[in-house]
Amino acid sequence: MWKWRFALLIVFISFHSRAASILIPMDEVQKNHLKAYGVAFLSLKEGIETDWLLNYRGGSFLMNYYPKLELECKVRGVTYQTIADGEVNRILTQISDPQLNMDIVKLEKAPKIAVYSPKNKLPWDDAVTLVLNYAEIPYDIIYDEEIIKGDILPKYDWLHLHHEDFTGQYGRFWQRYQREPWYIEDVKSQENTANKLGYAKVSKMKLDVAKGIRNFVSGGGFMFAMCTGTDTYDIALAAEGTDICEAIFDGDGSDPNAQSKLDFSQTFAFQNFDIFPVSRFSMSSVDFSNIDVSDALDRGLDESNDFFALFDFSAKWDAVPSMLTQSHDKVIKGFMGLTTEFRKDLLKPNVLVMGETKATNSARYIHGEFGKGQWTFYGGHDPEDYQHQVGEDPTDLNLHPNSPGYRLILNNVLFPAAKKKKQKT
Repeated sequence: MWKWRFALLIVFISFHSRAASILIPMDEVQKNHLKAYGVAFLSLKEGIETDWLLNYRGGSFLMNYYPKLELECKVRGVTYQTIADGEVNRILTQISDPQLNMDIVKLEKAPKIAVYSPKNKLPWDDAVTLVLNYAEIPYDIIYDEEIIKGDILPKYDWLHLHHEDFTGQYGRFWQRYQREPWYIEDVKSQENTANKLGYAKVSKMKLDVAKGIRNFVSGGGFMFAMCTGTDTYDIALAAEGTDICEAIFDGDGSDPNAQSKLDFSQTFAFQNFDIFPVSRFSMSSVDFSNIDVSDALDRGLDESNDFFALFDFSAKWDAVPSMLTQSHDKVIKGFMGLTTEFRKDLLKPNVLVMGETKATNSARYIHGEFGKGQWTFYGGHDPEDYQHQVGEDPTDLNLHPNSPGYRLILNNVLFPAAKKKKQKT
């Protein structure tokens, strides 16, 4: 791929005089918002000075001019402008106006990205890997064995949790899919890995994985999760030392007093939640707890009226949430998942709500700190597939290059690259 791009580059340099900077606008004029993040990532990877202009034209990117970057914008279909120093200074002066809710964040280096995901193929896609591939942002896939060994996570800056069940209940899919080859293979694979690593139960292995990820965040890492990677992560941490799995999952019954033994001091986001036990008479339930507000009937919403709104933050004072909510549209189409949105009354006091579904008074997009690191939970499965079903084809992002829902994922990908500013409020 690069050979023909470099050939075009040689021709391009011959016919183009050098400009001062490249501005990639991220408002409605941008033809491909998602690939624009890939160009910004490439700029950082090449060591090119890059600024994120918070709230300026939808969160635009400004970088020193290089012919290679301009060529990449053309090849990837990304709207851009080459601007001279005078225009750059005008933009920077406008952004610095204390009366305007804008700011400049310098991006320092391309973060090294890992995706926690099973190696075997599952019959559903993952929004994060879809958009990373589409934006041409490189990443590595790691799973339980790598994390248990303990030496892999420190090599990364950003970790995404695939739509995982950290409680060891295999997504509670037993009733629906117990005879499906993919389900049988997944269970067997996880059990084999647990046995190989010396665990009697998958739930025990998943707990140590969750704790390893917690150590990664505590040490300064950035963690991002969607769907069941959010609530089951906290449930597993709270249930340490307590059996919450029924015999169908691990060979013995759950602790009848499990609820009273939950330790909410161990979790990232949620507290005081009730876990939902299952029995052979209610195995069709995939709800792990009362954290999630996902049932369409309970929510009173459908695809026609399901929206969530992003909060406005002060770019000059609250750089972190401002970065994470950059978008050309502050009202975003809702989308469902095994975990869709979070009950606000079960959030810990220090959790920041960045997006909410007003119709249900529920949180959709939340953020917090843990130790020296930070985490983000984003409810739902796929921002451009309202109710993704097992076995459906992956979303074609060529049809959704301006998706504001997917932009939130990519905000999190670039977030670790930012020169740190202490949040002031």
